[in-house]
Amino acid sequence: MSSDATRGADDMIGDGTLAVRAGLPEPVKYEPTLPGPVFAAHFHLPGEPTGPYTYGRDENPTWTHLEHAISTLEAPGESGVETLVFASGMAAISAVLFSQLKAGDVVVVPSDGYQAVPLVHEQLRAYGVEVRSAPTGGDAQLSVLAGAKLLWIETPSNPGLDVCDLRRLADAAHEAGALVAVDNTLATPLGQRPLLLGADFSVASDTKGMSGHGDLLLGHVSCRDAERAAEVRRWRKIVGAIPGPMEAWLAHRSLATLQLRIDRQCGTALAVAEALKGHRHVTGLRYPGLPDDPSHEVAARQMRRFGSVISFELPDRAWAEHFLGALHLVEEATSFGGVRSTAERRGRWGGDAVPEGFVRFSVGAEDPEDLIADVLRALDETAKALG
Repeated sequence: MSSDATRGADDMIGDGTLAVRAGLPEPVKYEPTLPGPVFAAHFHLPGEPTGPYTYGRDENPTWTHLEHAISTLEAPGESGVETLVFASGMAAISAVLFSQLKAGDVVVVPSDGYQAVPLVHEQLRAYGVEVRSAPTGGDAQLSVLAGAKLLWIETPSNPGLDVCDLRRLADAAHEAGALVAVDNTLATPLGQRPLLLGADFSVASDTKGMSGHGDLLLGHVSCRDAERAAEVRRWRKIVGAIPGPMEAWLAHRSLATLQLRIDRQCGTALAVAEALKGHRHVTGLRYPGLPDDPSHEVAARQMRRFGSVISFELPDRAWAEHFLGALHLVEEATSFGGVRSTAERRGRWGGDAVPEGFVRFSVGAEDPEDLIADVLRALDETAKALG
């Protein structure tokens, strides 16, 4: 991984310190370090409706603490970064797309991105927005950028784990007059900081690695331009895609262990990937942290950590399903980034262009030796059962 690849000149604090301290209010005697969730639909509001908290659909003190924390992690040492939290990652994605695009505009998206996003593309087309697509790998989106209003990037891509050159694409997009939004869910701000690499928006599903426990839905949008932030905020108000205060508080609480979780998961992910290399029944292995991965050179320039997700292919559908059923320490589930390892045969959803035996594997915080032993044992058992 590249040391200080996205570190600003004023950022001299380590990631662990940032994660533990981010968004905490000034200490008040006898008050908790992190105030509990504020449950309120309305607030006392005599006279003119001014002040930070007027109605629960617009703002909440619990969101404010979390939003400040995420801004600190997204762009340490930078001023003017604004973050807005949402009810889910898809709510955050939709807020950027629908607040920035109108009929006649062109948006460029990855053709190999998150499988729920094409549902949004259908709605954009219905509103008169032209949607162009190209793969993440090889910076292919550059080929369809002309005339675009917005470039949407997902790197590493989900589930294929291709990586594109963020700085190169952002510079080209801005030169062409386009805004740049990056889905940073797989990397998290500790793995990659899109705003410091030229993006206008950094977006993530905080359901995944940011909260890390698989027990809440949340998303966020961070941006450096106050006008753009206001547009995203207005969209959140219009559609009411707001998180509950308990979810926001739990997510903020979870940030304190973000660096501990991410470092453990990334280290173990690399170890699992290394263990799978050369296995006779495993093909198409992808993990950006592997020195021989097709995306490693670009990833090493812009990523500070390579993420918790690996992907690989097994011979066919039956092989993948037997393998997943034979695992003892890995839950078969459709998410990633949590402290408990999960895996799934991604083709079961039908939305990704992947082989029937394609497995997306999210590495948790288990002991590396135990997890590797479980994976290799499950592969051996499957080989004996299916030949």
